[in-house]
Amino acid sequence: MTELEDSVQGATAQGAFGASLKRNNKQIRDDRAEAISRSSKLKYKRKIEDLEELLISMKTERDNMLDLSPTTAQSLELASNFDADKFVANDGELSVKIRETTIRMNICKQRYNYLFGQTYEIEGEI
Repeated sequence: MTELEDSVQGATAQGAFGASLKRNNKQIRDDRAEAISRSSKLKYKRKIEDLEELLISMKTERDNMLDLSPTTAQSLELASNFDADKFVANDGELSVKIRETTIRMNICKQRYNYLFGQTYEIEGEI
């Protein structure tokens, strides 16, 4: 009989609780390690996905700043209504946030690859 069959037969004969209490220390450690690893891996993936979503949102916002036709494709914002200082400040601030988020995301990807043996593609340099 295999170890799995023994544990299933033992669990049936004693109940799952009794069988759980009789597990050896290595089995308990393995189960805990698996649970911790699975949970950590999931949290890292979520963090990376959240950062990717934030990057897409910020890049879209920055691209939308270049749209100077406020109402229709035929209209254009008048030069007198355009605030160049505000545009430069917003564009610069958004660009810095994009850069910082990219760095943060790449660090998370590197750590994920190291910790879980997976391969996320790293964007650009850190």
